[in-house]
Amino acid sequence: MISTKGRYALRLMIDIAIYEEKGYVSLKDSSSREDLSIKYLEQVASILTRAGLILSFRGNNGGYKLSRNPKDYKIGEILRAAEGSLAPVACLECSNNYCNRKDKCTTIDFWDGFNKVINDYVDNITLEDLVDKAKGKLTNDYSI
Repeated sequence: MISTKGRYALRLMIDIAIYEEKGYVSLKDSSSREDLSIKYLEQVASILTRAGLILSFRGNNGGYKLSRNPKDYKIGEILRAAEGSLAPVACLECSNNYCNRKDKCTTIDFWDGFNKVINDYVDNITLEDLVDKAKGKLTNDYSI
């Protein structure tokens, strides 16, 4: 299951991608737009900065921006930065399965296939894909 940290990381990355053309994006602004706790966003931004996914700038007009173009991010790398492994079971968290039952496990093929489906999915969607969908939702936000 993807935790709050992973969900917030995606939302923050999308928000930064949408609004960074105006300069660095402040967590205060992002927190307000996304209705997220600024304290928790600070933790998430720190993780994303350490992973090299966003850049930070302190001081007046400071905030965050993407370290590269949205089309160059795979959603999988963002989620893995926030969550660690996306493996559905502990024995698949490492590239080497050290489980002493792996050779006689009756479910390992299922879990291995499930893991592949998850990783193939998140690694074939870009941040740009999500940004484009988000922009579509923002432009359809009107009242009568």
